[in-house]
Amino acid sequence: MVKQTKLWIGGQWVDGEETIALKNPHTGTLIAEVAYAGEAHAKQAIEVAAEAFRSFRKVPAYERSAILRRVADAFAAKRTEIACTLAEEAAKPIKAALAEIDRTVQTYLFAAEAARDIHSETVPMDAAPRGEHHVAYTVKHPLGVVTAITPFNFPANLVAHKVGPAIAAGNTMVLKPAEQTPLTSLLLADLFQEAGLPDGVLNIIPGYGAKLSKMLTTHEDVAFVTFTGSPRVGKLIRQQAELRRVTLELGSNSPLLIDEGFTPDELDRIAAEATAGAFNYSGQVCISIQRTYVHRSCFDSFVERMVTHARALKIGDPLDANTDISALINDAATTRLKQWLDHAVASGAKVETGGTFDGNIMHPTVLTNVPDNVELSCEEAFGPIVLLDTFDEWGEAIAKANHSKFGLNAGAFTKDLQRAMQAAEELEAGGVLLNQIPTFRIDQMPYGGIKESGVGREGVRYAMEDMMDIKMVAIRTNAYGH
Repeated sequence: MVKQTKLWIGGQWVDGEETIALKNPHTGTLIAEVAYAGEAHAKQAIEVAAEAFRSFRKVPAYERSAILRRVADAFAAKRTEIACTLAEEAAKPIKAALAEIDRTVQTYLFAAEAARDIHSETVPMDAAPRGEHHVAYTVKHPLGVVTAITPFNFPANLVAHKVGPAIAAGNTMVLKPAEQTPLTSLLLADLFQEAGLPDGVLNIIPGYGAKLSKMLTTHEDVAFVTFTGSPRVGKLIRQQAELRRVTLELGSNSPLLIDEGFTPDELDRIAAEATAGAFNYSGQVCISIQRTYVHRSCFDSFVERMVTHARALKIGDPLDANTDISALINDAATTRLKQWLDHAVASGAKVETGGTFDGNIMHPTVLTNVPDNVELSCEEAFGPIVLLDTFDEWGEAIAKANHSKFGLNAGAFTKDLQRAMQAAEELEAGGVLLNQIPTFRIDQMPYGGIKESGVGREGVRYAMEDMMDIKMVAIRTNAYGH
């Protein structure tokens, strides 16, 4: 029987404005009839969250922490069930889906710990004239209603990176999950209710982003907007949000630099890691490796090794435990990648392996000799495709990596300490990972970009800081002449 869903508002399941068929991207089969919210539902959810905030802001930190810990435990207990839901709606290979649930558990645990560890500070008032006879300290308060618009590619963990910090800080939330992956988000309703979260603190409203985003970013009760998605939409959200705080995690085409001096075995290990970083979840990862710059002395060897590793990846059903590559998220993604690949090849790019499609499955593709001005060099591919290029000098490699409108993560492998520190200093990115691929992320680290990769930082504690206000309290100690 096909699953039918509703909206989650104020601790109740609510009928939507319309119902949309949700299909498995890999098989095309109908998996759910999903209720979609209209603007009136978004307005209702925001106002419910605002009312809930009046009491939830007073809930002590240890209680918020306990709720988040119980949710982490629930994810761990239902690991396989939730991963199967994720794999079915997102076509994410089950082993990657299971890994995502494991990370989601960690993210909620980090949030539970952070809720009990919100620190303020004293201010040395006598450091300035007239400051003597004063004692001052800061206090952090939650902002209020947080609205979150999340992407399809990590529908459990990227949602956790928004929901976890918001609740840990004492905020309430309205969550609009990605249109292709609402089911994993809707599971949160029961998990948080069973964990003891008060009604109205978390509201979940699937729907069309184009229809709901204005209400979610402009309603007077919205204090903070967090969005992960395209730069085009991110710019619109920032414009709509006006003076509200925002965190925007936007596009990327992450570079990887590989220096000279590695043994054949070391180069093979790097090629294996780079293959995973380029092709995991069919490259539909914000920090997927898209551009790789290899020292000319080992370029041919590296290309050969990466091609070998790419050809060894298993293509198949996402529910098969051995599958590495499955369908792209939708027809539009397939069409776009075909067009961009054709343009690159027509402009002189060489296909070393892949470059073929079976329906919405794109075979892992390695390209060389790709011009700098084609889409695959300049834009975010968000598909299983990687570009390989040469360099002769380390500074040249850094310059090539920086030749991008994006700046999320960058990776560099080198045995030379001076070159490593040069990369750390000069690579234009929110995160520089040395002797590691740029696709590496663990969930307590600060994560975010510069340029068109966005503003603000995720990583539980860093996100929480943006979701709280700082109030300073000063006490005059000699007000009565003593």
